[in-house]
Amino acid sequence: MTVKSQTVSNRFLLFLLFSGLPLVSFAQPVVGFTDHGLLSGYPYSEIVERDLQRDINHRIVLGSLERIRGEVIPEDSERLRGDVTRITYEVSQEFSGEDAHRFFQEQLDSRNYELLFECQGRGCGSSNYWANDIFRNRILYGPESNQYYMAFRANPGLENDPYFSVYIITRVNRRIYAYVEIVEPGGTQEAEQVAAVAVPVPVIVTTGTGAGENLLQRLREQGSVIVPALEFQANDRLAVAANIEPIVATLNADQSLMVYLVAHLTEDGQTLEVLMRRSAARATALRQALLAAGIEARRIQAAGVGPLAPNCVAGNCAERIELVLR
Repeated sequence: MTVKSQTVSNRFLLFLLFSGLPLVSFAQPVVGFTDHGLLSGYPYSEIVERDLQRDINHRIVLGSLERIRGEVIPEDSERLRGDVTRITYEVSQEFSGEDAHRFFQEQLDSRNYELLFECQGRGCGSSNYWANDIFRNRILYGPESNQYYMAFRANPGLENDPYFSVYIITRVNRRIYAYVEIVEPGGTQEAEQVAAVAVPVPVIVTTGTGAGENLLQRLREQGSVIVPALEFQANDRLAVAANIEPIVATLNADQSLMVYLVAHLTEDGQTLEVLMRRSAARATALRQALLAAGIEARRIQAAGVGPLAPNCVAGNCAERIELVLR
C-alpha cells in the first residue's frame, strides 16, 4: 500500500469512527468519567466527554439567541467567575430528547434548584448558534425543533452558589446529546476523574521549538503523524516522564489546528474489546495531559482504534498515537 492510499484508508476509518455509523461499536464511553456530585446525568446515557476549567469568566445564557450585526447575542445573560465543569452525555436512542429533558426538570424540582430560564424548539433560536457560538461544540448542532435548554441555580439564598445549564439536542442522525455546564465558586470544584484514577501530569521536557515545528510541518503535509517518544505504564496511564512538549508546541504554533488523538494498540492474546478499551484509555490520558498544559478542550478529540488500523510506514507500529487533522 502506498503512503497516499494508506492515508486515504486511515481517513476513511476515522470517518467511520467519528460519524457514528454502526460498523463496530466505536462510540465507547470514556472509561472512568462520572457524573458531577451536584447533578446526575440521564440514567440511560454515557459520558463521552468531560473537562474542567478553573477560575474563568463564564457567561450563562438566560434568554433565547439572535444574531445582531454579526454577533450572536442572548436576550439576557449573567457573567460568573468560577470553576466550570463541562460534561457531554450521549443518550440511548431507545429514549428521546424529551425523556432526558423531563428527567432534568424532575431533578431540578426534587433538589429545590431555582429555574432561571428555559426554552425549547424554535423558541430557543438557532441550534447552530448554541452549538458553535455559545458552547463551541459542533456535535450539539441539530434541527431547531429538537432542542431544549434550561438554566438554574442551586440555592438562590446564597451569593456564590453553583449555576447550571443543560442543553439537549437530537441530531439528524438520531443521536441524542445532553450537554451540561456547572459553574462553581473557584477552588471548590471536585477533582475530575479520568480512567477511574487521577491522571498524572507528565513532566514537560523542553527540547526547543525544532521538534514542534517539524511535527507541525509533517502534520500539514501528510494530514497525520505519529507522536514520538510517548511511554505508557502497565495500566495505560501516561508515564510521568513522558515528553508531550512537541505536541504542545505544535498546537500552540497554530491555534486553528483541530486534531484527533488516535491511539493504536496490538498485543497478542488480548481480545478486540480489551484492545479498543485500552487504546481509548491511552488517547484519553494524553488528552488530559494536553488540557493540563493549557490546550483548549474543543481542539482535541481522543479515540482508540485498537488493532483496527494496522498499516504504518515507520518504526514500531504495534502501539502508537497519531495526530490526525480534523
